[in-house]
Amino acid sequence: MIPENKPIFTIGTAAKMLELHPRTLRIYENENLIRPIRKGQWRYYTMDDLKWIECLRDMIHSHGISIAAIKKLLQYTPCWNIAECSLEKRKQCTAFMSSGLVPRKIEREPRSGGLAA
Repeated sequence: MIPENKPIFTIGTAAKMLELHPRTLRIYENENLIRPIRKGQWRYYTMDDLKWIECLRDMIHSHGISIAAIKKLLQYTPCWNIAECSLEKRKQCTAFMSSGLVPRKIEREPRSGGLAA
């Protein structure tokens, strides 16, 4: 299995996988919202990058947050607070899971007959 943080996708492949135009990825890069690995003129994206781009698209298109607003908000709060991601979605997010803010009890199964600790 390929590690989530290994840069393997070119801009064209990443754009096809995300169903968007490569120009959109260049805009996000110019706005410093993503930082693909550069090798010469080639950009390479990781699976983590693709997940983050999906989150950006959700904030922009589903929540109506502008790129400028996202950049400003990210100075003050993590992305999952802006997009109001569900706990299930957060569990799949490498940024959330590596943030150090994840309670250790998050992986536990809820106790039967009561609320999760």
